[in-house]
Amino acid sequence: MASRSLSYTQLLGLLSFILLLFTTSSTAVRVGVILHKPSAPTLPVFREAPAFRNGDQCEADKIHIAMTLDTNYLRGTMAAVLSLLQHSTCPENLSFHFLSLPHFENDLFSSIKSTFPYLNFKIYTFDPNLVRSKISKSIRQALDQPLNYARIYLADIIPTSVDRIIYLDSDLVVVDDIEKLWHVEMEGKVVAAPEYCHANFTYYFTKTFWSDPELVKVLEGKRPCYFNTGVMVVDVGKWRRGMYTQKVEEWMTVQKQKRIYHLGSLPPFLLIFAGDIKAVDHRWNQHGLGGDNFEGKCRTLHPGPISLLHWSGKGKPWLRLDSRKPCIVDHLWAPYDLYRSSRHSLEE
Repeated sequence: MASRSLSYTQLLGLLSFILLLFTTSSTAVRVGVILHKPSAPTLPVFREAPAFRNGDQCEADKIHIAMTLDTNYLRGTMAAVLSLLQHSTCPENLSFHFLSLPHFENDLFSSIKSTFPYLNFKIYTFDPNLVRSKISKSIRQALDQPLNYARIYLADIIPTSVDRIIYLDSDLVVVDDIEKLWHVEMEGKVVAAPEYCHANFTYYFTKTFWSDPELVKVLEGKRPCYFNTGVMVVDVGKWRRGMYTQKVEEWMTVQKQKRIYHLGSLPPFLLIFAGDIKAVDHRWNQHGLGGDNFEGKCRTLHPGPISLLHWSGKGKPWLRLDSRKPCIVDHLWAPYDLYRSSRHSLEE
């Protein structure tokens, strides 16, 4: 019979059970068990990026950008950061706020610092226990990871001195000056993002939701349109004052009870903000390049100008390039790939 390895959580539970047996026995024996924190997985090695400096006309205003640091998506994050710096008129003005799971901060800090020696950044620890009990299983396992929900708590984690922030996923590259998106006029809205009113909004929720008149009331008086939470400008001051973290959590509780949607962290945002966001030009989220959530088939670009390319969906460009089965659009991501492997080095 094939052996089966235990996860860190399973091992912790087994050791706790053994200790319980010892401590409840009349002939109990004192046993000392030392548990080590899980070590970070071996991170990929990246080439050092060139130094990007501000132009003569740059002022001191900071542009705050938030991203997650997932060890499985680190290669994508590095490419995204490089693209932001490379196309920015004032790259030294970019201030990065990275959200990471516990125990990995030191390794991730070293990786970023060695790749971008001049980068202005800070890493914040996101406690997965904030959402672990609230997450409902979705149609794709990657969407169920706690770090995918970190954007909900962003306003509570970053310094209160930050009033506005751009949240970006790790599977994208920016091919325009991010300052243009930063200066979007919010018009009193909490969230600004490209919205897609031609998309079938009903697709994102189950029959249980649409058949419940009390739940559907949340959309009354609105024209709800789909928007992708992987590219958002957020007025974090208004988010905090409006207690939107709690509002998202409330919908996650309803989901646990009634199963009203299939995807991960996106639907609660739609229920709260759809039809009430500041619409941004579509050029700022050419999304869906990773295909659907099941197979990740190749897709072509939509017509029109492009400022941001987003590989949302199952297919990620670095995985398809490594498998020697890339989609045509993946070659647009490749120039920003800082990953150094033995195979790449030989090719160079």
